[in-house]
Amino acid sequence: MSGKVLVVDDDASVQRLLQYTLKQEGYEVALAADGTEALRLWTSESPTLILLDVTLPTLDGYEVATRIRAEEGPGSHVPIIMLTADKDVQQKVRALRAGADDYLIKPFHPAELLARMKSLIARFSPSDTLVGRPPMGRIHAYYGAKGGVGTTTIAINAAIALQGLGRRVCLVDGNLQFGDHRVFLDLGLDRKSIVDIVSAPAMDGDLIRKIVQPHDSGVDLLLAPPSPESADLVTAAHMHQILELLRESYDYVVVDIDKRLDDVNLMVLDVAETIFAVMTADLSCLKNVRLVLETIGHLGYESGKLKLVLNRSNAFTGINVKSAEGALKRPIEFQIVNEYRGAISALNTGDPFMASKADSVLGRSVLDFARAVDKSGPAELAQLAPLASR
Repeated sequence: MSGKVLVVDDDASVQRLLQYTLKQEGYEVALAADGTEALRLWTSESPTLILLDVTLPTLDGYEVATRIRAEEGPGSHVPIIMLTADKDVQQKVRALRAGADDYLIKPFHPAELLARMKSLIARFSPSDTLVGRPPMGRIHAYYGAKGGVGTTTIAINAAIALQGLGRRVCLVDGNLQFGDHRVFLDLGLDRKSIVDIVSAPAMDGDLIRKIVQPHDSGVDLLLAPPSPESADLVTAAHMHQILELLRESYDYVVVDIDKRLDDVNLMVLDVAETIFAVMTADLSCLKNVRLVLETIGHLGYESGKLKLVLNRSNAFTGINVKSAEGALKRPIEFQIVNEYRGAISALNTGDPFMASKADSVLGRSVLDFARAVDKSGPAELAQLAPLASR
Protein backbone atom coordinates (compact mmCIF):
# COMPACT_ATOMS: atom_id res chain seq x y z
CA MET A 1 0.00 0.00 0.00
CA SER A 2 1.64 3.24 -1.15
CA GLY A 3 1.65 6.52 0.69
CA LYS A 4 3.84 8.84 2.71
CA VAL A 5 4.07 8.53 6.49
CA LEU A 6 5.31 11.31 8.74
CA VAL A 7 7.07 9.76 11.75
CA VAL A 8 7.37 12.15 14.70
CA ASP A 9 9.56 10.85 17.55
CA ASP A 10 12.57 12.29 19.35
CA ASP A 11 14.13 8.84 19.88
CA ALA A 12 16.50 8.14 16.97
CA SER A 13 16.32 4.37 17.49
CA VAL A 14 12.52 4.44 17.24
CA GLN A 15 12.78 6.57 14.11
CA ARG A 16 15.15 4.06 12.49
CA LEU A 17 12.98 1.07 13.40
CA LEU A 18 9.80 2.69 12.09
CA GLN A 19 11.51 3.94 8.95
CA TYR A 20 12.82 0.45 8.16
CA THR A 21 9.45 -1.21 8.86
CA LEU A 22 7.50 1.27 6.75
CA LYS A 23 9.89 1.23 3.80
CA GLN A 24 9.68 -2.56 3.74
CA GLU A 25 5.94 -2.10 3.18
CA GLY A 26 6.46 0.38 0.36
CA TYR A 27 5.79 3.63 2.23
CA GLU A 28 7.74 6.83 1.79
CA VAL A 29 8.88 8.18 5.17
CA ALA A 30 9.47 11.71 6.47
CA LEU A 31 11.07 12.13 9.91
CA ALA A 32 10.63 14.82 12.57
CA ALA A 33 12.17 14.90 16.04
CA ASP A 34 10.10 17.67 17.62
CA GLY A 35 6.65 19.22 17.42
CA THR A 36 7.67 22.32 15.50
CA GLU A 37 9.39 20.27 12.79
CA ALA A 38 6.35 17.99 12.65
CA LEU A 39 4.06 20.90 11.79
CA ARG A 40 6.49 22.15 9.13
CA LEU A 41 6.73 18.74 7.46
CA TRP A 42 2.99 18.21 7.69
CA THR A 43 2.58 21.37 5.59
CA SER A 44 5.36 20.67 3.09
CA GLU A 45 5.13 16.88 2.70
CA SER A 46 1.34 16.33 2.77
CA PRO A 47 1.63 12.92 4.44
CA THR A 48 -0.95 10.16 4.03
CA LEU A 49 -0.73 9.38 7.76
CA ILE A 50 1.13 10.67 10.84
CA LEU A 51 2.71 8.53 13.57
CA LEU A 52 2.95 11.00 16.44
CA ASP A 53 4.74 10.41 19.72
CA VAL A 54 3.20 12.10 22.76
CA THR A 55 6.41 13.27 24.45
CA LEU A 56 8.28 15.69 22.16
CA PRO A 57 10.49 18.78 22.47
CA THR A 58 9.04 22.24 21.68
CA LEU A 59 5.43 21.04 21.25
CA ASP A 60 4.07 17.76 22.60
CA GLY A 61 1.99 15.37 20.50
CA TYR A 62 -1.31 16.61 21.92
CA GLU A 63 -0.55 20.18 20.85
CA VAL A 64 0.62 19.08 17.40
CA ALA A 65 -2.59 17.12 16.82
CA THR A 66 -4.73 19.99 18.12
CA ARG A 67 -3.06 22.51 15.78
CA ILE A 68 -3.43 20.23 12.75
CA ARG A 69 -7.12 19.70 13.42
CA ALA A 70 -7.65 23.43 13.93
CA GLU A 71 -6.48 24.23 10.39
CA GLU A 72 -8.78 24.32 7.38
CA GLY A 73 -8.35 22.27 4.24
CA PRO A 74 -8.02 18.56 3.40
CA GLY A 75 -4.63 18.25 5.12
CA SER A 76 -6.23 18.80 8.50
CA HIS A 77 -8.07 15.47 8.16
CA VAL A 78 -4.90 13.38 7.85
CA PRO A 79 -5.14 10.19 9.97
CA ILE A 80 -3.08 10.43 13.17
CA ILE A 81 -1.92 7.50 15.32
CA MET A 82 -0.61 8.64 18.69
CA LEU A 83 2.29 6.66 20.18
CA THR A 84 2.99 6.53 23.91
CA ALA A 85 4.40 4.32 26.65
CA ASP A 86 1.62 5.41 29.02
CA LYS A 87 -1.14 2.81 29.53
CA ASP A 88 -3.47 5.17 31.41
CA VAL A 89 -6.93 5.31 29.80
CA GLN A 90 -7.13 9.05 30.55
CA GLN A 91 -4.14 9.61 28.27
CA LYS A 92 -5.98 7.85 25.47
CA VAL A 93 -8.99 10.05 26.14
CA ARG A 94 -6.76 13.13 25.95
CA ALA A 95 -5.24 11.92 22.67
CA LEU A 96 -8.65 11.33 21.09
CA ARG A 97 -9.85 14.73 22.25
CA ALA A 98 -6.77 16.31 20.65
CA GLY A 99 -7.74 14.75 17.34
CA ALA A 100 -5.91 11.41 17.18
CA ASP A 101 -7.71 8.66 15.27
CA ASP A 102 -5.95 5.81 17.05
CA TYR A 103 -3.65 5.25 19.99
CA LEU A 104 -0.86 2.68 20.26
CA ILE A 105 1.05 1.79 23.43
CA LYS A 106 4.79 1.17 23.23
CA PRO A 107 6.27 -1.35 22.85
CA PHE A 108 4.10 -2.67 20.05
CA HIS A 109 4.52 -5.31 17.37
CA PRO A 110 5.13 -3.94 13.85
CA ALA A 111 2.30 -6.12 12.52
CA GLU A 112 -0.16 -4.40 14.87
CA LEU A 113 1.02 -0.96 13.78
CA LEU A 114 0.76 -1.84 10.09
CA ALA A 115 -2.73 -3.30 10.53
CA ARG A 116 -3.97 -0.13 12.21
CA MET A 117 -2.30 2.08 9.61
CA LYS A 118 -3.79 0.20 6.68
CA SER A 119 -7.25 0.29 8.22
CA LEU A 120 -7.06 4.06 8.80
CA ILE A 121 -5.64 4.82 5.36
CA ALA A 122 -8.38 2.74 3.72
CA ARG A 123 -11.03 4.50 5.80
CA PHE A 124 -9.77 7.98 4.85
CA SER A 125 -9.05 7.14 1.20
CA PRO A 126 -10.97 9.25 -1.36
CA SER A 127 -11.89 6.00 -3.11
CA ASP A 128 -14.33 5.36 -0.29
CA THR A 129 -16.69 7.81 -1.90
CA LEU A 130 -16.53 6.40 -5.43
CA VAL A 131 -19.80 5.26 -6.98
CA GLY A 132 -19.74 1.49 -7.31
CA ARG A 133 -17.93 0.77 -4.06
CA PRO A 134 -19.96 -1.93 -2.26
CA PRO A 135 -21.83 -0.50 0.73
CA MET A 136 -20.21 -1.37 4.05
CA GLY A 137 -22.17 -2.95 6.86
CA ARG A 138 -23.01 -1.23 10.12
CA ILE A 139 -21.23 -2.13 13.35
CA HIS A 140 -23.39 -2.07 16.49
CA ALA A 141 -21.86 -2.50 19.94
CA TYR A 142 -23.96 -3.78 22.85
CA TYR A 143 -22.57 -2.75 26.22
CA GLY A 144 -24.11 -3.52 29.61
CA ALA A 145 -24.20 -0.83 32.26
CA LYS A 146 -23.69 -3.64 34.77
CA GLY A 147 -23.82 -7.42 34.88
CA GLY A 148 -27.17 -9.17 34.76
CA VAL A 149 -29.11 -6.54 32.82
CA GLY A 150 -29.66 -8.81 29.80
CA THR A 151 -27.14 -7.39 27.34
CA THR A 152 -26.28 -10.72 25.74
CA THR A 153 -29.93 -11.74 25.52
CA ILE A 154 -30.81 -8.51 23.71
CA ALA A 155 -27.77 -8.63 21.41
CA ILE A 156 -28.46 -12.22 20.32
CA ASN A 157 -32.18 -11.74 19.79
CA ALA A 158 -31.78 -8.35 18.09
CA ALA A 159 -29.35 -9.99 15.66
CA ILE A 160 -31.89 -12.74 14.91
CA ALA A 161 -34.64 -10.13 14.49
CA LEU A 162 -32.51 -8.16 12.01
CA GLN A 163 -31.87 -11.35 10.07
CA GLY A 164 -35.62 -11.95 10.02
CA LEU A 165 -36.00 -8.54 8.36
CA GLY A 166 -33.90 -9.83 5.47
CA ARG A 167 -30.52 -8.50 6.58
CA ARG A 168 -27.22 -10.36 6.53
CA VAL A 169 -26.05 -10.43 10.14
CA CYS A 170 -22.91 -11.59 11.92
CA LEU A 171 -23.06 -11.79 15.72
CA VAL A 172 -19.68 -11.41 17.44
CA ASP A 173 -19.14 -12.59 21.01
CA GLY A 174 -16.79 -9.84 22.14
CA ASN A 175 -16.58 -11.05 25.74
CA LEU A 176 -13.27 -12.73 24.99
CA GLN A 177 -12.70 -14.20 28.44
CA PHE A 178 -16.14 -15.37 29.50
CA GLY A 179 -18.38 -15.17 26.45
CA ASP A 180 -21.74 -16.91 26.85
CA HIS A 181 -22.92 -17.25 23.26
CA ARG A 182 -22.03 -20.96 23.22
CA VAL A 183 -24.32 -21.46 26.23
CA PHE A 184 -27.12 -19.20 24.99
CA LEU A 185 -27.11 -20.94 21.59
CA ASP A 186 -26.40 -24.50 22.77
CA LEU A 187 -23.07 -24.82 20.95
CA GLY A 188 -20.15 -27.04 21.90
CA LEU A 189 -16.59 -26.08 22.77
CA ASP A 190 -15.39 -27.74 19.56
CA ARG A 191 -16.77 -24.91 17.40
CA LYS A 192 -14.22 -22.64 15.74
CA SER A 193 -13.68 -19.21 17.32
CA ILE A 194 -11.97 -15.88 16.84
CA VAL A 195 -8.72 -17.51 18.02
CA ASP A 196 -8.66 -19.57 14.82
CA ILE A 197 -8.60 -16.30 12.87
CA VAL A 198 -5.87 -14.49 14.79
CA SER A 199 -3.61 -17.56 14.93
CA ALA A 200 -3.66 -18.00 11.15
CA PRO A 201 -0.64 -16.82 9.10
CA ALA A 202 -2.74 -14.22 7.26
CA MET A 203 -6.18 -12.73 7.74
CA ASP A 204 -8.63 -12.10 4.92
CA GLY A 205 -12.29 -12.39 4.11
CA ASP A 206 -11.99 -15.97 2.87
CA LEU A 207 -10.49 -17.08 6.18
CA ILE A 208 -13.21 -15.36 8.20
CA ARG A 209 -15.95 -16.97 6.10
CA LYS A 210 -14.48 -20.37 6.98
CA ILE A 211 -14.41 -19.59 10.72
CA VAL A 212 -17.82 -17.99 11.29
CA GLN A 213 -20.40 -20.52 12.40
CA PRO A 214 -23.85 -20.66 10.76
CA HIS A 215 -26.76 -20.84 13.21
CA ASP A 216 -30.20 -22.31 12.56
CA SER A 217 -31.67 -18.81 12.94
CA GLY A 218 -29.81 -17.65 9.83
CA VAL A 219 -27.36 -15.51 11.77
CA ASP A 220 -23.64 -16.20 11.39
CA LEU A 221 -21.62 -16.37 14.61
CA LEU A 222 -18.07 -15.42 15.48
CA LEU A 223 -17.54 -17.08 18.84
CA ALA A 224 -15.30 -16.07 21.73
CA PRO A 225 -12.35 -18.30 22.66
CA PRO A 226 -13.38 -21.56 24.34
CA SER A 227 -11.16 -20.83 27.36
CA PRO A 228 -10.34 -17.57 29.21
CA GLU A 229 -6.57 -17.91 28.85
CA SER A 230 -6.88 -17.62 25.06
CA ALA A 231 -8.42 -14.15 25.28
CA ASP A 232 -5.03 -12.41 25.37
CA LEU A 233 -4.24 -13.77 21.91
CA VAL A 234 -6.75 -11.30 20.45
CA THR A 235 -5.41 -7.75 20.25
CA ALA A 236 -7.24 -4.53 19.46
CA ALA A 237 -5.61 -4.53 16.03
CA HIS A 238 -6.88 -8.05 15.37
CA MET A 239 -10.42 -7.10 16.35
CA HIS A 240 -10.28 -3.93 14.26
CA GLN A 241 -9.20 -5.84 11.16
CA ILE A 242 -11.80 -8.57 11.75
CA LEU A 243 -14.65 -6.08 12.10
CA GLU A 244 -13.61 -4.21 8.96
CA LEU A 245 -13.56 -7.48 7.00
CA LEU A 246 -16.94 -8.51 8.40
CA ARG A 247 -18.42 -5.19 7.29
CA GLU A 248 -17.63 -6.17 3.70
CA SER A 249 -19.85 -9.27 3.89
CA TYR A 250 -22.70 -8.35 6.24
CA ASP A 251 -25.32 -5.64 6.58
CA TYR A 252 -24.92 -5.70 10.36
CA VAL A 253 -22.07 -6.73 12.60
CA VAL A 254 -23.50 -7.01 16.12
CA VAL A 255 -20.78 -7.05 18.78
CA ASP A 256 -21.64 -8.06 22.35
CA ILE A 257 -18.87 -6.80 24.66
CA ASP A 258 -18.32 -6.93 28.41
CA LYS A 259 -17.92 -3.96 30.76
CA ARG A 260 -14.11 -3.78 30.74
CA LEU A 261 -12.70 -0.69 29.05
CA ASP A 262 -9.55 -2.39 27.82
CA ASP A 263 -7.88 -1.75 24.46
CA VAL A 264 -10.06 -4.26 22.60
CA ASN A 265 -13.37 -2.96 23.93
CA LEU A 266 -12.35 0.68 23.45
CA MET A 267 -11.51 -0.12 19.85
CA VAL A 268 -14.96 -1.73 19.36
CA LEU A 269 -16.61 1.37 20.81
CA ASP A 270 -14.49 3.57 18.54
CA VAL A 271 -15.47 1.82 15.30
CA ALA A 272 -19.11 1.15 16.18
CA GLU A 273 -21.67 3.28 14.37
CA THR A 274 -23.97 3.01 17.37
CA ILE A 275 -23.41 1.90 20.97
CA PHE A 276 -26.46 0.40 22.65
CA ALA A 277 -26.02 0.68 26.42
CA VAL A 278 -28.36 -1.82 28.08
CA MET A 279 -29.74 -0.95 31.50
CA THR A 280 -32.48 -1.67 34.02
CA ALA A 281 -34.40 0.83 36.15
CA ASP A 282 -32.77 0.34 39.54
CA LEU A 283 -30.55 2.67 41.57
CA SER A 284 -27.39 0.61 41.17
CA CYS A 285 -27.74 0.48 37.41
CA LEU A 286 -28.63 4.17 37.11
CA LYS A 287 -25.43 5.02 38.96
CA ASN A 288 -23.46 2.91 36.49
CA VAL A 289 -25.25 4.46 33.51
CA ARG A 290 -24.18 7.92 34.68
CA LEU A 291 -20.57 6.68 34.76
CA VAL A 292 -20.95 5.19 31.29
CA LEU A 293 -22.32 8.47 29.94
CA GLU A 294 -19.46 10.36 31.53
CA THR A 295 -16.88 8.00 30.03
CA ILE A 296 -18.45 8.18 26.58
CA GLY A 297 -18.31 11.96 26.84
CA HIS A 298 -14.61 11.84 27.71
CA LEU A 299 -13.91 9.66 24.67
CA GLY A 300 -15.10 12.49 22.45
CA TYR A 301 -17.77 10.59 20.52
CA GLU A 302 -20.43 12.45 18.57
CA SER A 303 -23.66 13.09 20.40
CA GLY A 304 -26.18 10.47 19.44
CA LYS A 305 -23.67 7.65 19.04
CA LEU A 306 -24.79 6.10 22.33
CA LYS A 307 -28.40 4.96 22.76
CA LEU A 308 -29.89 3.75 26.03
CA VAL A 309 -31.90 0.52 25.97
CA LEU A 310 -34.06 -0.03 29.04
CA ASN A 311 -34.56 -3.75 29.52
CA ARG A 312 -37.46 -5.14 31.58
CA SER A 313 -39.14 -1.76 31.25
CA ASN A 314 -42.44 -2.89 32.75
CA ALA A 315 -40.87 -4.66 35.73
CA PHE A 316 -41.77 -3.25 39.14
CA THR A 317 -38.64 -1.60 40.51
CA GLY A 318 -40.13 1.50 42.09
CA ILE A 319 -38.48 3.68 39.43
CA ASN A 320 -40.49 4.53 36.33
CA VAL A 321 -39.09 5.56 32.97
CA LYS A 322 -39.70 9.27 33.48
CA SER A 323 -37.92 9.21 36.85
CA ALA A 324 -35.00 7.30 35.35
CA GLU A 325 -34.72 9.82 32.51
CA GLY A 326 -34.81 12.63 35.06
CA ALA A 327 -32.02 11.06 37.07
CA LEU A 328 -29.90 10.62 33.94
CA LYS A 329 -30.82 14.04 32.49
CA ARG A 330 -31.36 12.49 29.06
CA PRO A 331 -33.96 10.38 27.26
CA ILE A 332 -34.00 6.60 27.20
CA GLU A 333 -34.32 5.86 23.49
CA PHE A 334 -35.50 2.24 23.57
CA GLN A 335 -37.47 -0.02 25.89
CA ILE A 336 -37.71 -3.82 25.95
CA VAL A 337 -40.59 -5.28 27.95
CA ASN A 338 -40.12 -7.60 30.91
CA GLU A 339 -40.81 -11.29 30.38
CA TYR A 340 -38.14 -12.72 32.64
CA ARG A 341 -39.54 -16.25 32.76
CA GLY A 342 -39.58 -16.54 28.97
CA ALA A 343 -36.05 -15.16 28.67
CA ILE A 344 -34.69 -17.59 31.28
CA SER A 345 -36.48 -20.52 29.65
CA ALA A 346 -34.86 -19.64 26.32
CA LEU A 347 -31.46 -19.42 27.99
CA ASN A 348 -31.80 -22.78 29.72
CA THR A 349 -32.79 -24.54 26.49
CA GLY A 350 -30.24 -22.78 24.28
CA ASP A 351 -33.08 -21.72 21.98
CA PRO A 352 -33.36 -17.91 21.57
CA PHE A 353 -36.91 -16.65 21.90
CA MET A 354 -36.68 -14.77 18.59
CA ALA A 355 -36.09 -18.15 16.91
CA SER A 356 -38.82 -20.11 18.69
CA LYS A 357 -41.26 -17.61 20.22
CA ALA A 358 -41.01 -14.50 18.08
CA ASP A 359 -44.73 -13.89 18.51
CA SER A 360 -44.44 -13.60 22.31
CA VAL A 361 -44.72 -10.22 24.02
CA LEU A 362 -40.95 -10.18 24.47
CA GLY A 363 -40.36 -11.27 20.88
CA ARG A 364 -42.60 -8.52 19.50
CA SER A 365 -40.81 -5.95 21.66
CA VAL A 366 -37.39 -6.97 20.32
CA LEU A 367 -38.74 -7.05 16.77
CA ASP A 368 -40.02 -3.48 17.15
CA PHE A 369 -36.58 -2.51 18.45
CA ALA A 370 -34.88 -4.15 15.45
CA ARG A 371 -37.25 -2.45 13.02
CA ALA A 372 -36.50 0.94 14.52
CA VAL A 373 -32.76 0.33 14.39
CA ASP A 374 -32.92 -0.94 10.80
CA LYS A 375 -34.91 1.94 9.36
CA SER A 376 -32.18 4.55 9.49
CA GLY A 377 -28.70 5.58 10.46
CA PRO A 378 -27.71 6.83 13.91
CA ALA A 379 -28.72 10.44 13.30
CA GLU A 380 -32.36 9.39 12.89
CA LEU A 381 -32.60 6.71 15.56
CA ALA A 382 -33.91 9.17 18.14
CA GLN A 383 -36.97 9.90 16.00
CA LEU A 384 -37.64 6.20 15.45
CA ALA A 385 -37.09 5.12 19.05
CA PRO A 386 -40.78 5.34 20.07
CA LEU A 387 -41.48 2.37 17.79
CA ALA A 388 -39.56 0.18 20.21
CA SER A 389 -41.51 1.42 23.20
CA ARG A 390 -44.95 0.22 22.12
